[in-house]
Amino acid sequence: MNSGTKQFAVTSLVNAIKESQIFWILSFSVLTAVAAQITIPVKPVPFTLQTMIVILAGALLGARNGAYSQIIYLLLGATGLPVFAHTPDAGIGLARLIGPTGGYLLAFPIAAFAVGYLVEKNKKYLPIVLSMFLGAIIILTCGTIYLGFVYLHDFSASVKTGAAIFSIWTVVKVFGAAAIYFAVTKSRNK
Repeated sequence: MNSGTKQFAVTSLVNAIKESQIFWILSFSVLTAVAAQITIPVKPVPFTLQTMIVILAGALLGARNGAYSQIIYLLLGATGLPVFAHTPDAGIGLARLIGPTGGYLLAFPIAAFAVGYLVEKNKKYLPIVLSMFLGAIIILTCGTIYLGFVYLHDFSASVKTGAAIFSIWTVVKVFGAAAIYFAVTKSRNK
């Protein structure tokens, strides 16, 4: 096999991997884990970049594959791999899913699915941004309700510490995700 044939084979393999749905699903699972490590520690729920990746997974991968990427992420964390955001109060593995951040984490596949479903229906700017806001609201709502019922036992306190504190941060992440989405889809279309 000459060098031209080898280069063609390697290029073909790389292109096949890049086109593989499994590659992109796993990539977003890993990106979510990486985003979890970018943390500003606040109790009981830290600031992370995870929600931005979750809504991007739905927007870029579609409803089904976006949800799969987040289910894989949760399964990796449930097995004890250190993919969840570091919080001093929480345990590891499955215990994280019943701790203070459990409601947020369990909402990730739902949010990715919802964003993906809506983006598949309408690819214009405003509907995409609104679908990303909906995904972020799903995560915040599920997380806040869970935080209130399971951890804080005070709905007012859970809204304050589990949703209101994240309001500006959520707006920044949604517009950041929208910018990334449109940059990626623009380069993909070229």
